[in-house]
Amino acid sequence: MEKSVFIMIYLDNSATTRRKPAAVYMAMLRYAVMSGGNAGRGINKLSLGGVRTVIRAQEAAARLFNVRDESNIIFTYNATYALNMAIMGTASGSDHITVSAMDHNSVLRPAALHGKFSVAAADRTGVVAPLSVRMAMRADTRLVVCTHISNVCGTRQPVAEISRAAHNGGAVFLLDASQSAGSAEVDMEKLGADMIACPGHKGLMGPMGSGILCVKDPLRLRAVIVGGTGSESESIYQPESMPDKFHSGTINLPAVAGLCEGIKFVLREGADAIGKHEMMLARRLREKLLNMDGVTVYGKPDSGITTFNINGIDSGECAALLGDNIIVRAGYHCAPLAHKALGSSVGGSVRASFGYFNTVRDADTVCDAIYRIVKRHRSDTASVGV
Repeated sequence: MEKSVFIMIYLDNSATTRRKPAAVYMAMLRYAVMSGGNAGRGINKLSLGGVRTVIRAQEAAARLFNVRDESNIIFTYNATYALNMAIMGTASGSDHITVSAMDHNSVLRPAALHGKFSVAAADRTGVVAPLSVRMAMRADTRLVVCTHISNVCGTRQPVAEISRAAHNGGAVFLLDASQSAGSAEVDMEKLGADMIACPGHKGLMGPMGSGILCVKDPLRLRAVIVGGTGSESESIYQPESMPDKFHSGTINLPAVAGLCEGIKFVLREGADAIGKHEMMLARRLREKLLNMDGVTVYGKPDSGITTFNINGIDSGECAALLGDNIIVRAGYHCAPLAHKALGSSVGGSVRASFGYFNTVRDADTVCDAIYRIVKRHRSDTASVGV
């Protein structure tokens, strides 16, 4: 008997890209097996090779994000780590922070831990207007944080205008590019960002355990994690030189090596081209869902994310009904205030996030599966007289 072949359709790229360019895996393997030196810890061949690995990755990231000084690229373990470094290193005890309703808990929780913060409201489509940011700011606002593209619904924020509002109020602007790095233009100068934080394992096609923090003026950012850097080891005080000021402890160099290749892939293909492909697939699914009775679609068609609910079915149940071979994300996506703004605060929503390696067939197959669930639910509801 011929066995059935099940092909997984992976639509959780907003959580992490599952498929990476082959060069990413090869770079990680090559570093782990052939190199393995600890960057900056000595002048031996392997240690110096680790330093070169960091510099190559910094140069690639600086080119992608238009950072003038590549030494101002800091490698972290994820976007959460980068955002915490930026927030805690900028705001002191007396400073006020303004965040947005569309921000991830990686922003909201550090702000709440700091204590003095306000939230700029978003409209029903997930847009945070610059006026909303200005209204949320105070005279003592030191930092404004905003996501570039919502991880919940894919809505793109007018961040260049938001950064101007922040600067006009005397604040520093931190951009969370977790959902835009690698699939949209993230230009530090054009967007007016003082800092950019992003993960390496999503749109940049790198491995888990990698992240980036770009800093325009390192002198304005305190180091909140200090320790051994391999430099100025005769002093008990943290060095001010970059990137050592923020590179305490051993760096995950196999991940940095892989991330470097992921960024090079994005540079070759073009972030804009990658984003257009992802957006085309998300819009294809979105348009079909909008024509289905009993389906609510959220946000705006600004990215590779389509978020929806089937009326009367919990988001988690819907994800389960799609089966083990269609991978989506259900629930609150670590962004509770965004769901309040969008109207999906009861049960969250189902998110299909497309990546560069997804196809039109993937979008159509998922759409057909959703339609079958809607049709079955309508039939079951009618049979019980509800």
